[in-house]
This record gives sequence, C-alpha cells and structure tokens, in this order.
Amino acid sequence: MAETGVRPSNFIRKIIDDDLASGKHTEVHTRFPPEPNGYLHIGHAKSIVLNFGIAQDYQGTCNLRFDDTNPLKESIEYVKSIKNDVRWLGYEWSGEVRYSSDYFDRLHGYAVELIEKGLAYVDFCSQEEIRAMRGTLTAPGQHSPYRDTPVETNLAEFAKMTAGEYPEGHCSLRAKIDMTSSFMCMRDPVIYRIRHVEHHQTGDKWCVYPMYDFTHCISDAIENITHSLCTLEFQDNRRLYDWVLENISIDCHPQQIEFSRLNLEYTMMSKRRLNELVVEGHVSGWDDPRMPTIAGIRRRGYTPASIREFAKRIGVTKMDNVVEMGVLESCIRDDLNATAPRAMAVLDPVKVVLENYPEGQHEEIDAPNHPSDESMGTRKVPFSGVLYIEREDFREEANKKFKRLVLGKEVRLRNAYVIKAERVEKNDAGEITTIYCSYDPETLGKAPADGRKVRGVIHWVSVPHAVPAEIRLYDRLFKVPMPGSAETLEEVLNPDSLKVVEGYLEPSLMDAPVEQGYQFERVGYFCRDSVDGQGDNLVFNRTVGLRDSWAKMDGKD
Repeated sequence: MAETGVRPSNFIRKIIDDDLASGKHTEVHTRFPPEPNGYLHIGHAKSIVLNFGIAQDYQGTCNLRFDDTNPLKESIEYVKSIKNDVRWLGYEWSGEVRYSSDYFDRLHGYAVELIEKGLAYVDFCSQEEIRAMRGTLTAPGQHSPYRDTPVETNLAEFAKMTAGEYPEGHCSLRAKIDMTSSFMCMRDPVIYRIRHVEHHQTGDKWCVYPMYDFTHCISDAIENITHSLCTLEFQDNRRLYDWVLENISIDCHPQQIEFSRLNLEYTMMSKRRLNELVVEGHVSGWDDPRMPTIAGIRRRGYTPASIREFAKRIGVTKMDNVVEMGVLESCIRDDLNATAPRAMAVLDPVKVVLENYPEGQHEEIDAPNHPSDESMGTRKVPFSGVLYIEREDFREEANKKFKRLVLGKEVRLRNAYVIKAERVEKNDAGEITTIYCSYDPETLGKAPADGRKVRGVIHWVSVPHAVPAEIRLYDRLFKVPMPGSAETLEEVLNPDSLKVVEGYLEPSLMDAPVEQGYQFERVGYFCRDSVDGQGDNLVFNRTVGLRDSWAKMDGKD
C-alpha cells in the first residue's frame, strides 16, 4: 500500500495557512512532548504523525521534548523507548533531544518573578485542604489563609523549599489567579511542589519540581514553538497556558490548539489501566503484541507506513469519536497485501500421501514471492510425495460451495500439481490421520490437458522438508468495543486473545528476519517475533487475518 501523497486538510492546517499568509509566522515549528512515564500507545502515534507530519509538509521543524517534571514516575527506559518509537514511525526530530529539565533554572526564575509580582504564594495547606477549598463546578473556591502573605515572606519561604528545608507535602507554590473562575484550572493552581527524589537528568540538584501546566507553556516559548498541538482534555488549560506566558518576561507566545484524541475500539488508552494489564500479568509486558503500545503493535507486525496511513484516514477534528478497529486492521492489510512476500505454512496439519508419486523422490518448484509484483522474484519450494495440508481444507463429503479437497474430487496444490483424494485412514477415535491421493504429473503450472475443471487451490508443505515453528495466533485483547468502562479487567478480557499452536513452515522461512511481514498464503499475515524468535527460535506472530473475522460478530457486514 503506497501512502497517499495528498496533503490532508483540517482545521489545524487552515490556522497555519492563515498564520503564514498574514505574516504572523514565517515558518512552522511544532513539538512532540511526551512524559517519560510509560510506553507510547497508538494514540500517541496519532500525535507524532500530526506534529512531525505538519513540520515536514511546511518545511518547518519539530522538536522532541520530554516533559520530565515528575521524577517519581519517570525513567531512562521510557526515554529510550519513546525515541525508538518516533524513529520507527519514520521521523527525526530537529537538533538534540530536549528535556523540560533543561530549563529548570529558567523555570525557577519565572516562578520567582511571579512571586515578586504578587502573582504566586507559598501555601502550607495540605493537598487535601487545597482540594477541599477548590470548590466545585457550581460553587466557587475559597481563598487559602496564605493567599495574601507578603511578597518578601513568599520569596523567603520559596527559597527554603528550594534549599530542601521542608519535607515533601509540607507546602507548595501556587499561582494567584481567581478562585471564582469557571475554569477549575485557574483556581490558584499549584505550580511547584517538593520532591526529595533524584531526577534521571538532573540528579539531586533539585528538590522542588515544577508542575506540568507551568512547565509546558514556558518550554514551548523557550523553544519558539509556533503551534502547540494537544488533545481536547487540555482545552480548559489553555487559559492557564496563556496566563502564565502573559505574566512572565518572555517574548514568544505559542498558540495552543486542541484536537480530539484517538479513541479506538477494543483498546484502552489509559496508562494506568495499561499498567494494570502488565502488573497483573494479563499480558507479558508493555511490548506484548496484544497491547496498543507502539512497541506492542510493532512486535505484532504492524508497519510504520500502516500507522501513518491510519492517522491520515481518521483525520484531525475537534469532535470526540470512536474509531472502529477495522479501520486500523484495514490499513495493515492494505500495506502487507502490497509489500509482504508470500510463503506457505500449515497450522493444523493432516498428512497427504501421493500414492503414484515416485517413492523417495523430491523436486523444487518455482513459486512467486508475490502474485502481482514480479520485482519481488521467486523462491524454490521443495515438493515430495508426502505433504501436510490444513485439516479444514479436506472433507469426506461437501456441497459445491466447498472449493477445497473432497473425497473423490480434485484440487490444485498452490504452485504445483492437481491432486485427487482417493481414500482416508482414521485412528480409533475416528479422526482422519492420512488422506491418500493421486496426482496428475502433467499439471505442474498448467491446467489438465483434457480440460476438466478443478474445484480450487490449497496450500501445502512437504513433510520431509517441513520446519516446525511456534505460531502465536493473536486476536483482540478485549471482547467488548469499549472496555475502559468496565470495573475490572477480567470481565472484558478476551479469553481467546492468544492461542499457541505448532505449525509447519516451508524452509525459506527459516531465514525470515524479525518483524518482516509475510502472508502465509490463505491463512493470514504473520511476522517473526522480535523477542522470542531470535536466532534458531522460530516463533511467528499473527499480525492480522486475511479478512475481518469480527465483522459479523459486531453486526457489521
């Protein structure tokens, strides 16, 4: 699937176009500002594609900045994973990686400036007391007893906070705005709190750390960001974003623009709930192929091109909506249908013996790596008189709609001969163990000479050459479209989200690179697992089926 070359149009691009046309800006400078407190998920991928894509399309620049204001929840592991995710999606940031912690000295100076202007004060109320005095959506908040503390006292107390003279939670620095505001974020928000913890970038230099809302806008301004793009939950916070920049001595004032976040069926986007899945052992880790994390979908076999195309298809709006999982799955199917080499694998085998094939003989058959792209070349597939086929591809009796192997009827083996089922052998339980067939030696790569019609085509693997492999059949992690509303994970988890079988592969797959997508013909799209499939270990993950098996279950044809 080639990505569409047409630049998408949306309200954000209209704002940028108007800003450039009016001369408000002469260039576009965006940023992607993740907090390094977890792995990125598919929702972040939408933001990455938006911010970096806009910068590319307008020949501008995009920064990668870690908003690292809470060292209690942050780690270098998350920093590394986020950088890997951005690069995997096909983007490179402008200059060096930035960190909000790079600006801690300047942020502290701006906090002092607000105190000096009478616009911030040190509050010794507990967090519970502050929360109680904050008010509600229908009732105004109450002033803190420390709100009118003199400037000199506030400066001295903030200096003590900075020097580590107070324990955590003893006090905090609050902006002095409006306790009657209809926007809760404007009711004297906390802008600095005490944290006696080492920071992954600054070590033990600081014991006071700025809050996200105070840090984010100033970091944008320091970096001369022109358009600060964020999701709708920050819409009200735009008032605080603008208030901070209007009341400190800084020249740049970026424009915050909000867009709807990604809500995707059969997934959760809450880092807290995703962490529950990992901690409670419902998945193997943050990169489990069932997780909506970028690391997880990458390991499952999704491609960067498919994720970028998905972001383009769903678009950018201000309307909250839920995207069908089928849209994402369609993107990866379209991509892999065009780019994935073909191979044969049998996941539920039953043995076929060609009784008239010369005993002990084998041959190599040329098979195209792609049915419609000759540039992908061909491969040699070994063929013998004993084969595996899928158990579901044979029936002793069937109606005309069944286009596979039936007792007494013919079918073509993919890229090989026409065979006819003559008789079967069963075990004591009545299960078919062997299908005895005859083959037509004149039908390699051509139709039967007498013009008879063949029912269909099935895939196969030669038994003497078959390579055993662990096949992980991944499916949707949740069985309901909106699992986030459930009280417990157990009630919405799909018990069939992973089935493991031993399959048999054609030998060419022994050298399959990890994460390389393949179409196992007539079965689905698979890739070699990047964690457990290294070296001599043959472990393949199902990326997606050839068609949407959930459509009828969802009531969608």
